[in-house]
Amino acid sequence: MSKHAYVFPGQGSQFVGMGKDLYDSNEQAKALFEQANDILGFRITDLMFHGTDEDLRQTSVTQPAIFLHSVIRAVVLGSEFKPDMVAGHSLGEFSALVAAGAMRFEDGLKLVEQRALAMQEACELVSGTMAAVLALDDEKVEAVCAETEGVVVPANYNCPGQLVISGAYAAVEAACEGMKAAGAKRALILPVGGAFHSPLMEPAREKLAKAIEATEIVTPMCAIYQNVTASAVTDQGEIKRNLVAQLTAPVRWTQSVRAMVADGGLKFTEVGPGKVLQGLVKKIAPEVEAESIA
Repeated sequence: MSKHAYVFPGQGSQFVGMGKDLYDSNEQAKALFEQANDILGFRITDLMFHGTDEDLRQTSVTQPAIFLHSVIRAVVLGSEFKPDMVAGHSLGEFSALVAAGAMRFEDGLKLVEQRALAMQEACELVSGTMAAVLALDDEKVEAVCAETEGVVVPANYNCPGQLVISGAYAAVEAACEGMKAAGAKRALILPVGGAFHSPLMEPAREKLAKAIEATEIVTPMCAIYQNVTASAVTDQGEIKRNLVAQLTAPVRWTQSVRAMVADGGLKFTEVGPGKVLQGLVKKIAPEVEAESIA
């Protein structure tokens, strides 16, 4: 039986004006945005609707903004939102859990806010970065990382031939040279604030672990395919463990989408800003139907 998967984007899909049409056209959406302003203690809606690209690039703004746009879009779908499976890319995993009813809206928002601040603090402790590696097999990327001195690891398995590595600045630079020597079409440093999804995020993981442990998570309405395991999860304890591990572990997006397709996922709907995941899904599984609703 064919199943409908809903997927939720992560950092990088933000844009000025995001969520404004939802706020202007739907009372329920407006109420949730205003509740978010109260919880965060600042008017994030002003930055989302009328801010600058610079405003939206700050991790402490970016992460809650994308979470809010995605979750509120799913809420507004109402009875149309009938997922058979969900997944989220990095930050998007929190949006997916709230949309699937595993976590309350306000709890999800508070966790996302704490996640952003913890990641920001971890970035300030050590100089790390990330780099995109194009047109090189996953196994080769893994091998070059393993051979490179210093901390550098695969961080995002986005789709075949597109992998992001993460780690200490010098190690990532050295690995980029190694990737090119191994045949990569391109290996370029990304304009990000730190080494996300690498061991350098350990201080953030420890901080967030306490907050996640204290948050109530219930069984979702459908399985969530989590980044850490790339498999279907419904058990609350396992969901929590995977959320804690996520900050220092790779986002196994390629593997997650393949697992969803193997379990019957034939239609994928991206919920929230941008169309990044829709594009990745089509590259991973050209046979499926993929769309996005912002």
